[in-house]
Amino acid sequence: MEKVQVYKFGGASVKDAAAILNLCRIVRDFGPQGPLVIVVSAMGKTTNALEEIFNLAWSDQDNEGQKQALFQYHATTGELLNQEASNAIPTALSAASVIENHSYQLNRATADLADANNTDYDQAYDQVVSLGERLSAQLVSGVLSGYWGSDAVAYLPATEWLRTDENWREGRVDWSTTTQLVQKAVGKAVAIGAKIIVTEGFIGSTTDGRTTTLGREGSDYTAAILAYCLRAEAVTIWKDVAGLLNADPKIFPDTVRYPEISYRETIEMAYYGASVIHPKTLKPLADRNIPLRVKSFLDPAAEGTIIHDCQHPALAPAFIRKTDQCLLSFASKDFSFISEENLAVIFAALAQAKLKINVMQNSAISFSVCVDFSERRVHQLLDLLREQFLLHYNTGLMLFTIRNYDAASIAQLTKGKRLLLEQRTRGTFQFVCAA
Repeated sequence: MEKVQVYKFGGASVKDAAAILNLCRIVRDFGPQGPLVIVVSAMGKTTNALEEIFNLAWSDQDNEGQKQALFQYHATTGELLNQEASNAIPTALSAASVIENHSYQLNRATADLADANNTDYDQAYDQVVSLGERLSAQLVSGVLSGYWGSDAVAYLPATEWLRTDENWREGRVDWSTTTQLVQKAVGKAVAIGAKIIVTEGFIGSTTDGRTTTLGREGSDYTAAILAYCLRAEAVTIWKDVAGLLNADPKIFPDTVRYPEISYRETIEMAYYGASVIHPKTLKPLADRNIPLRVKSFLDPAAEGTIIHDCQHPALAPAFIRKTDQCLLSFASKDFSFISEENLAVIFAALAQAKLKINVMQNSAISFSVCVDFSERRVHQLLDLLREQFLLHYNTGLMLFTIRNYDAASIAQLTKGKRLLLEQRTRGTFQFVCAA
């Protein structure tokens, strides 16, 4: 296989019938001559809806209304696709049958959660929340088949080729097995005439077939995994913005687009929470020197941004905001110093609770971390550490990061805010404040 390209379409780009038809136009007008692998996310806010349904089921609360609303949303999309695109969805993969099948699977997956005392929360979560991508990928595959013919389009479920361990909700990729499976599956599809291959982002499976997920917003990472395994020519992520910007235009005015940017700088921005790229996406691409393009599905002819191995002049400061943050402080009970041994205990507990540190800072007798707030995980952490440390925490906070800061950008962002914690390095300034 030569000149394979990978396109990734996120939730906003497949949110309804009009968006899915726009995806088809992009593939038709801008798609490559060689094989194209398309990775899709769940439609719109489907993952959020499935999370709500799962949590209600887990706590034995009624969720029937939420399930009906979710499937009505997909059914309406399917009906509009049938109306607006003649023969867009083949009978063998009708929207109605796809939705009915997944409705049955969701009912089965949630039926007995509250009584499943031996079921791991995160494992059960993966089985439910992954249904959004499966629905989306099969609908998109069906529409594309209507335009290009069923022989030209292949649907390859991610659970058949992306192997991970059992680290639920943060599956770690088995690269060797995944590479073999990807090359075999895509190679077979191309050999029998497929020009477009559709698969799900965000999900994979264990060796015994249980579904795993790669972490929220993990579809970008799926695209990078495929590109790495196939030694793809390029990856394009289609977004609702003009490219990689120095800030979220919904939050910050007067944003600047970066025409090109290096892997290293983009990895830094993604690590600190820039919403355009999933943090794990860049390393597989950099390892293979595969360029990543960020383009707008609203204006597909526009230049966008190319992320590759390059040198560039100083960049405009990048502003990143993370909401719903929790600031945790651990203090020694006997006024002894926070030692390396104490830190080892704290880090082990953070790992066990699956809490990722966004900022950390220590003084003589205390250590503080800022993490994304999860009530369940924070209380698990507190239970692990309360016998050894005095514990304090604040929720409802915001974390701001300025990458490539200068005095003016710091003054602009901190004005009028009460800083609970601040930290700066040569290239990055961060602070935590009340929302």
